[in-house]
Amino acid sequence: MKLFLFLSFSALMLLEAFGNSHETDKQALLKFKSQVSEEKKVLLSSWNNSSPLCKWTGVTCGHKHKRLTGLDLGEFQLDGVISPFIGNLSFLISLNLTYNSFGGTIPQELGYLFRLQILDMSFNFLRGGIPASLFNCSKLLHLALYSNYIGQGLPSELGSLRKLVNLDLGKNNLKGKLPVSLGNLTSLKGLSFQENNLEGEIPDVIARLNQMEIFLLDANHFSGVFPSAFYNLSSLQYLNMRGNGFSGNLRLDFGNLLPNLRELSLGRNSLTGAIPPALANISNLQILGMEFNSLTGSIPPSFANIRYFQILILNDNSLGSFSAGDLEFLVALTNCTQLQILDVSYNRLGGDLPASISNLSLNVNQLLLHKNSISGSIPHGVGNLIGLQRFWLFGNLLKGPIPASFGRLPGLVELSVHANRMSGEIPYSLGNITRLEGLFLSNNNFEGTIPPSLENVGRLGKLVNLSVAHNKLSGKLPETLGKCMSLEELCLQGNYFEGIIPDISGLVGIKAADFSRNNLSGRIPEYLANFSLLEYLNLSFNNFEGSVPTEGKFKNASIFSVSGNQNLCGRVLELRLKPCSLPPPKNSRKKLVIEVSIGISLLLLLFIASVSLCWLKSRNKKNINEATPSTLGVFHEMISYGDLRNATDGFSSSNLIGSGSFGTVFKAFLPAENKVVAVKVLNMQRRGAMRSFMAECESLKDIRHRNLVKLLTACSSIDFQGNEFRALIYEYMPNGSLDMWLHPKEFEEISRPTRTLTLLERLNIAIDVASVLEYLHLSCHEAIAHCDLKPSNVLLDDDLTAHVSDFGLARILLKFDQETFINQLSSAGVRGSIGYAAPEYAMGGEISVHGDAYSFGILILEMFSGKRPTDEMFGGDLTLRSCIRSALPEQVLDVADESVLHNGLRIGFSAAECLTKILEVGVGCSEESPANRLGMSEVIIAAGETMEQVEKKIQEHMFWAVGQENRPHVRGVMAEPMRHMVQVIQAELQQAFRRSHFLWLQVQKLWIYIVQFLLFFGGTIGVSLNYKCMLPENIRQTWHGKQRRSEGIRLNSGDFLKRRTDDIFFIYLLKVLIILIGARHRKQVDMEMRDMSEWTFRGKLQTFVNLIRYGRVYSRKASVSHLDSIEKVLFDLT
Repeated sequence: MKLFLFLSFSALMLLEAFGNSHETDKQALLKFKSQVSEEKKVLLSSWNNSSPLCKWTGVTCGHKHKRLTGLDLGEFQLDGVISPFIGNLSFLISLNLTYNSFGGTIPQELGYLFRLQILDMSFNFLRGGIPASLFNCSKLLHLALYSNYIGQGLPSELGSLRKLVNLDLGKNNLKGKLPVSLGNLTSLKGLSFQENNLEGEIPDVIARLNQMEIFLLDANHFSGVFPSAFYNLSSLQYLNMRGNGFSGNLRLDFGNLLPNLRELSLGRNSLTGAIPPALANISNLQILGMEFNSLTGSIPPSFANIRYFQILILNDNSLGSFSAGDLEFLVALTNCTQLQILDVSYNRLGGDLPASISNLSLNVNQLLLHKNSISGSIPHGVGNLIGLQRFWLFGNLLKGPIPASFGRLPGLVELSVHANRMSGEIPYSLGNITRLEGLFLSNNNFEGTIPPSLENVGRLGKLVNLSVAHNKLSGKLPETLGKCMSLEELCLQGNYFEGIIPDISGLVGIKAADFSRNNLSGRIPEYLANFSLLEYLNLSFNNFEGSVPTEGKFKNASIFSVSGNQNLCGRVLELRLKPCSLPPPKNSRKKLVIEVSIGISLLLLLFIASVSLCWLKSRNKKNINEATPSTLGVFHEMISYGDLRNATDGFSSSNLIGSGSFGTVFKAFLPAENKVVAVKVLNMQRRGAMRSFMAECESLKDIRHRNLVKLLTACSSIDFQGNEFRALIYEYMPNGSLDMWLHPKEFEEISRPTRTLTLLERLNIAIDVASVLEYLHLSCHEAIAHCDLKPSNVLLDDDLTAHVSDFGLARILLKFDQETFINQLSSAGVRGSIGYAAPEYAMGGEISVHGDAYSFGILILEMFSGKRPTDEMFGGDLTLRSCIRSALPEQVLDVADESVLHNGLRIGFSAAECLTKILEVGVGCSEESPANRLGMSEVIIAAGETMEQVEKKIQEHMFWAVGQENRPHVRGVMAEPMRHMVQVIQAELQQAFRRSHFLWLQVQKLWIYIVQFLLFFGGTIGVSLNYKCMLPENIRQTWHGKQRRSEGIRLNSGDFLKRRTDDIFFIYLLKVLIILIGARHRKQVDMEMRDMSEWTFRGKLQTFVNLIRYGRVYSRKASVSHLDSIEKVLFDLT
């Protein structure tokens, strides 16, 4: 009986499996098909009721029960949504939907598939998080959702899938931290979270995943030191942590702990210290990438032990010491016979390029040694590296010729040796490299004529870029140049080429051609107008003649330049060329006589008018300053795109100064104005860029202040691609930004300052910024909020005077109603910079001057602490402000920038007292509540008091330094000469004022400094001066606290009573002394001004004390003998 029941039950189960359940699978797939878009359903045409289920496309059935066990629709390019009926495929083991376009969410019903082992939905458009029900699929071995839009964080339930062997959740915009439950997945061999937004430190439980072979974490925001847990994963073969924020040093025994690695990618982090030599113990290592870190020390020669090395990338670190032994590793790498790519560019490698480089692997295809300090010459044996495709050596100190053996490198694609010191002729054999696409030889000392060096250039049929600019090449351009059919960029400028431009009409793909600054002659070829892809053509500063073509590309004057060719003519107004003369008409002799007579009469009238005009001008000749150079006005004629491109060498990266939220800034030279300027090019693809352009023009057009960067003009045009182009042209600030001075280690060594800012310099800069904010907030016709004050927007001129820049977010608060303004701001997506923007902006609060006060407060805290508000040490409740506020006043030296404490003059007073006062100003400005923040007037008063306290201590110190024993004698001898000196300086400055009203404000500022200087030292040695009666009337009013406005500039006590005793002050004083000395000594004093930058601060002060105290009245000389010429003037004055 029991046997009968068992058999009956089994029969029912089989019937269920083969009958109704079979139909369930079919209906589930038909529902799935119904959710696919109509145009893609044809790909699933076999899915119909007339065909057996197991013969449907992509379907796999089980052998016993014929139920659907596998569904593979990978790369079908299906779109639509995934039907929830897929959860009815209860026997499903494998589901592959990769490389489709499914959208929507992952169905919760997948959690019913308890037999599921493989789930791959990579490369779709799924979103909405990982459904919690999926973690019921406890048999999952492989889960891949790579390249979707899953979003959200990683659920802790992920740890319940304990049988997982491979987990790939890369490129899904995942956020948050890694869950600790990952430690439960002890069967994992492959784990990928690459290209997400995950953050935080790697949990220690990762150490439990001891079977891990592949671990990919690249392109996230992970931080902390290199995870110690990784050192336990001895089975790891592929570890990619590139593009995160990991810091600290690697363990010296790194290679012993992870001996099975094949690929190690640690680039684009913040790792420090040396490269562990023990990495050489990873004998199977094939790829090592540690680029864009802060690694120091040498490159280990022990790499010679890594036999299977294929790729070594160490660029953009601080490896090497500019010394002879830095390149020893190249000798060691000759043992790595499988090496293919070597990149050690942008480091500190020095020494001569060793001949052993010729013995590197024949498989080397990329050898990148550029931007170091490598010297010597290129070995002839480099021609043995027959697999070489890219050889970059630019930006080094190489000398000598290009080896002729390069002609034996048939596969060479790019050769770049520009910006070195190489010389000789360009070898004939380069014409044998028929695959060459880029040849960059510019900025060297190559010489010779075209026939022996470049005549074979026409054989380079694949050449795309040819640059031989700024050398000493001469002769005629080769006729075969026109056979380089693939040429897109041709740079020949800055040589001595002569003759006509050869026939290059076949270069139909040319995009940029520069023939400027040569000795080329003849007419401009008409066929250049037919180059449809041409974006830039520079023919300037040659000897071309005849008319400029007007058809085709020459209709757009912004893409070409012909300036500096005296014999050109044409009708294009933008070029300002002389008109071309017409052929003489065939008129009668009588008509010719009439015309000549009329011409002579007109010439006589013109002569009389000219004489009269000269006579009128001569009457006012004394009122003209003949020595004044031409300068740019505040707003002058708008400049063209072509002129800007020429001025920046085609917006070259070598002229790149920096970048901001809406564009990049380039250094440019305007030859017409003979002036260096800064050009801010807006990224018009960025949302809000046009609004930024208009805001900056609107903000700066009517305001003037000596601490505002001066907007000279603008460019509104179309670029060579027909895209909208906007640029703003400012006066150039040679000392860069305050950000560069506060954080020099974050900038390239070539551009970073050679010293740090002193305490007094920082105080002066703070007052400069506060003064301009006070002007913007209180003195303009309509209050202006800057909205983006930060160190990178504070620029420093020659004298380290601060100039506030970047008004792209500035708002004229009374010109717009507030609601409209807030909507505009929100749509632009900008409210300042993270860390500096006021907290109320993040909550949609109103824009006001109080927001600038907050940004200024953070700026002050950063200036005197040396810490950014976004420093990684801050997080949660710990901020820069809270850290400094809790340290005041007792622990102020603990939070102060060490360079402030150890730089400048030691004046014997408490630095803590000064720092406390100025940091309290920063804390007061950055209060949480806008109403409680300090205003700029209060800031100026507080900072001025701090300056007075510092100067008082300096005076006390200098009084002691001068000594008491000589004071009575000095009083009697020097009082009258100093009075005379003041009178002479006053007369000189008044004369300067009469010559140029434009200089009046600087004259006022300089006058205050000089009088304070004389008072300072006059008081020290007992000289009594009635200084107030010597001041000009308007300054005397200001001295007594009154305020006046001049040309839109507010003159207040904060501006004038700011006393400088730093380098800026000495430079001002020397400039006045130069006026007194006369032209015959000016060159010598200019030289001494440069030398003065090397003195100590105390040495400068003491030198000027000695100058005024002794001069040439005494037989005793000044302590610094090389200021004899200035002392001579003081002697003459006495």
